[in-house]
Amino acid sequence: MKKIMLQETYPVFLMEVNKDETTFTSVDEIIDFLRQKAEEHPKVTYIATFDHLAHTKSIGGEIDDAIREAKEAIFCFGTKLPGPAVLAVRPRAIGVADLGEKFVLTFMEAPMPVANDAMTEWVQAVRNKA
Repeated sequence: MKKIMLQETYPVFLMEVNKDETTFTSVDEIIDFLRQKAEEHPKVTYIATFDHLAHTKSIGGEIDDAIREAKEAIFCFGTKLPGPAVLAVRPRAIGVADLGEKFVLTFMEAPMPVANDAMTEWVQAVRNKA
């Protein structure tokens, strides 16, 4: 997993998983796994699965030719609500894209270490073959 600055502004964690490094065979399987992890966590509420590719196609948006499928698992840790500004950085999401030979998983760095730790653990668990 590596940390990048997306558009020179957004701190994003990104992990590429070759399909021979995982037992998961589809974006849906990975999203289901992430939903299960979120639902098992005592401080997390799973909100939704968003089909980003279908949405972008439906509005005639631009799509990278390499992307075959792209969905997001959306959830909230939300252990504190110290003021209205924190709403801008919630909920959290982990994106999963299928690029043919590999999956790419991404999430934006959260202002809460416990959320980053959990999301890192969940994403890294997708690479489950030796």
